[in-house]
Amino acid sequence: MARYIGPKTKIARKFGEPVYGPDKYFEKKKYPPGQHGNEQRRKKLSEYGTQLKEKQKAKYTYGVLERQFRKTFQKATKHQGVTGVVLLQLLESRLDNVIFRMGMAPTRDAARQLVSHRHVTVNGEILNIPSYKVKPDDIVGIRERSKSLEIVQDAMAKRSNKYSWLEWDDDQVAGKFLNYPEREDIPENINEQLIVELYSK
Repeated sequence: MARYIGPKTKIARKFGEPVYGPDKYFEKKKYPPGQHGNEQRRKKLSEYGTQLKEKQKAKYTYGVLERQFRKTFQKATKHQGVTGVVLLQLLESRLDNVIFRMGMAPTRDAARQLVSHRHVTVNGEILNIPSYKVKPDDIVGIRERSKSLEIVQDAMAKRSNKYSWLEWDDDQVAGKFLNYPEREDIPENINEQLIVELYSK
């Protein structure tokens, strides 16, 4: 199970925004890392550099490495609709991301760990594949004996119903994936068209 395990604040500073969520260290240093990070005059990125940076940002945001990201993009090109939007919808429908969006885990990394350790069910069946693509009307929840886990309890205490494509049931500690989100509903600051242009070269 490949994933990025390096310094996260450094990555956030590279992109100029907290791609991994709230980060108090990033707030102190909102400029790029390195010896010349705080200088006003920095080399202007080329068109290719801008496109590559946007792809890297999307990869780090959703916790996907290059090979998996490229496969997801290839799937997106075969679906009907705007390729860039379909790409984001496929990333949003990953099981680890759905767990995070539903508020069962504080971060995508924590959600990924919950899935890998067999604490998560989809339609009543235990699943341990973080990249599993959740489909409309699937019920995603925490297995019965895992509902008392401290990380789940803490996350649940802070959760809120803020995504229109997800429906939550407090009694069952589970939620329904209603449909793929529209682009305007996805809160991530990603210019998906730049990613499409990069892969189209």
